Amino acid sequence: MDRTNEIVKVSYRGIGVNILLVAFKAFVGLTAGSIAVILDAVNNLSDALSSVITILGTKLAGKAADKKHPYGYGRIEYITSSIIAIIVLIAGITSLKESVLKIITPTQTAYTAVSVTIIAAGVLTKLFLGRYFIKKGKELNSGSLSASGTDALFDSIISLATLVSALIIIIFNINLEGYLGAVISIFILKAGFEIMKDTLDSIIGVRIDEDLSKNLKEKIKSYDGVHGAYDLVLNSYGPEENIGSVHIEVDDNMTAKEIDTLTRQIVPEVYRDFGVLLTIGVYATNTGDEESAKIKEAMYEVVSRYPQILQTHGFYTDVQTKTVSFDIIVDFKEENRMDIVSSVKAELKKIFPDFEFIINLDRDFSD
Repeated sequence: MDRTNEIVKVSYRGIGVNILLVAFKAFVGLTAGSIAVILDAVNNLSDALSSVITILGTKLAGKAADKKHPYGYGRIEYITSSIIAIIVLIAGITSLKESVLKIITPTQTAYTAVSVTIIAAGVLTKLFLGRYFIKKGKELNSGSLSASGTDALFDSIISLATLVSALIIIIFNINLEGYLGAVISIFILKAGFEIMKDTLDSIIGVRIDEDLSKNLKEKIKSYDGVHGAYDLVLNSYGPEENIGSVHIEVDDNMTAKEIDTLTRQIVPEVYRDFGVLLTIGVYATNTGDEESAKIKEAMYEVVSRYPQILQTHGFYTDVQTKTVSFDIIVDFKEENRMDIVSSVKAELKKIFPDFEFIINLDRDFSD
């Protein structure tokens, strides 16, 4: 399945449905003199525009990498999602302004059975469209489709509120149009802020998905000769382009040829199974060295007294130079992380005064 073509097809379907909803709701709103229904129609028009932007963004993001952009154009999809969020926010601000004017200067609203039926049909249509877009967004890993789907689900709630207001006018002759419009506006603004937040998180960089991280590390550790996988870092250059690095722990007596053979096996298979292009670094672990084993055991003993330390890895003892090096990961919540590093180093130095301890404070990039 071609991801770009599938996203475009889904977006075209969304445009068609939203244009029909705009036509029907605009007719009902103008006929009944309902600001809530007119605003709902305008919101559907913005949804159609969002789908147009999704199509353009997806096509641009699908361009092949070139010399100037060797990582490809995948991040354009994040820009697309940002534009959709801005459109939603503008729609929310505009509708809030019109709703306040409606509260200050209310006008007569007249609904008919046909009007109510059209609004009810709009509720069901947007509910179906929203779930369809979110489903496709997850399948195709498209933030733009997921954002449009979330917006559509909010629209179904908004349309339902409009339907309730129409029924209240028909049954009790009480006009809540302006107040309902204000509530609708708040929902629209909330959706816009949430879409923008999610998009900005993707641009800034967020923690690797827990399942992806654990499954990827388990895959790497399954190879003969690999004792552990650490320091997994992934950089996203679009929903379908992840480039990163990882350290593997191997015996210190492995030859360069053996390590090269091992990494050449891991890299393509990880890319095939996870769509992740990895660069692999190496940690050597001591083999057949009693003194090193003794120091390592003492290190674990000291570290166990610090609950803030989440992990240690990359331990290696160079007996000839009397140097011990390893990495520790300290919880981000701990403000004085370097103080903990210093304390661990001091405790180990007391036990093994002849050795120099080099401790690297690593970041908690992944689970």
